[in-house]
Amino acid sequence: MTQDIFALPGQFYRGNLHTHSDCSDGAISPEEVCRRYKAEGYDFISLTDHFVGPFNYPITDTTPFRDDSFTTILGAELHSGAMENGELWHILAVGLPTDFAPSHTPDFHPNDTQETGPEIARRARDAGAFVAVAHPEWSGLTTADARSIDAAHAVEIYNHGCAVECDRPHGFYTLDQLLSEGRKLTLCATDDAHFEAADHFGGWVMVKAEANDPDALLTALKAGHFYASTGPEFKGITWSDTEVQIESTAVVSMIVQGHGTASVAIHGPSLTRGTIKLDRFSKSPWLRVTIIDAAGKRAWSNPIYDRDV
Repeated sequence: MTQDIFALPGQFYRGNLHTHSDCSDGAISPEEVCRRYKAEGYDFISLTDHFVGPFNYPITDTTPFRDDSFTTILGAELHSGAMENGELWHILAVGLPTDFAPSHTPDFHPNDTQETGPEIARRARDAGAFVAVAHPEWSGLTTADARSIDAAHAVEIYNHGCAVECDRPHGFYTLDQLLSEGRKLTLCATDDAHFEAADHFGGWVMVKAEANDPDALLTALKAGHFYASTGPEFKGITWSDTEVQIESTAVVSMIVQGHGTASVAIHGPSLTRGTIKLDRFSKSPWLRVTIIDAAGKRAWSNPIYDRDV
């Protein structure tokens, strides 16, 4: 059993997949958004303005702000249809073509004449996008809602803007429920930055790709060749049938999580290597790893699936 993205060719590139500019409800221009992320040491971003009528359904063009050390992936935050709580869907689509057809979303309220959330998610995936269920906790997403998005590649498990603005940043419950139902999903951490508060540079993905190129990055995202972080870095994760070996920057906790209540942790000062036995997970068809540093910052591996249980 293996999930050795660390042995793949290429290198890790740091990127934010969820960002807004003044082309929708963000506070600053696309150029300034890109400048700030590049200055902060990011390798790429996807600027995902709100794809709704009041902003003229933008797929914001960030291609002029690419250079030899920084790139962008075109995308949008899609809105169409009603969730079970009666509110509009929020679906992250990274890698959209510029001619992606608008939904009938004249404002931030659902209406009976528009396509559903699952339909617009499927249309985005069919158009080539990496699709993620955005901020489930903030949205009040039900498990039934989450099940309906059958086109999703990922669940947004940490949203820094939602952490800062309303203390509802997580998507772990949604992700783990779907994993236990047999869905093969990855996870991502994002900023959802609007630059009106300290909602930026707080959550990101580290993508293993052969080049800092939009197509290479998008291919790697779809393949699950990445992990998510708010601080620490994974240096290696090696799975066998009986244990997992973890290498990282200095952390105080290494945790393996699985189906239901299954979890095992090791703790200690400045851990950079750890081995966790998998006896506790004999009935878990999926597993994932969390590491936590002394400041409480976390990183999360993508799940592994199809264990022989």
